Amino acid sequence: MTYVVVARYRTKAGEENTVLPLLDTMAAASRQEPGNLAYRVHQGTEDPRAIVLYEEYVSEADFTAHCETAHFQEIVLGRIVPLLESRDVLRCAPRPEVRA
Repeated sequence: MTYVVVARYRTKAGEENTVLPLLDTMAAASRQEPGNLAYRVHQGTEDPRAIVLYEEYVSEADFTAHCETAHFQEIVLGRIVPLLESRDVLRCAPRPEVRA
């Protein structure tokens, strides 16, 4: 079982071109973390200010460790969050498969 995080950001007007390169840097650093299986950045096709992150970790503990890294603290909390209009983070665990 993996641990998935889906984050939805909406940038302040005109800030998407600042936020996206920061997220590219964040993604590259996060993919090097132990326990990280995926970190993908998506931008809305109809609303370029809408950004969705898909992150996958081996465990919840790996995600918690991710949030404690220097790059998360500096890039996400220090530089990106002030440029956002909204930020929602959904933490998910897969449901067991049901066999009919």
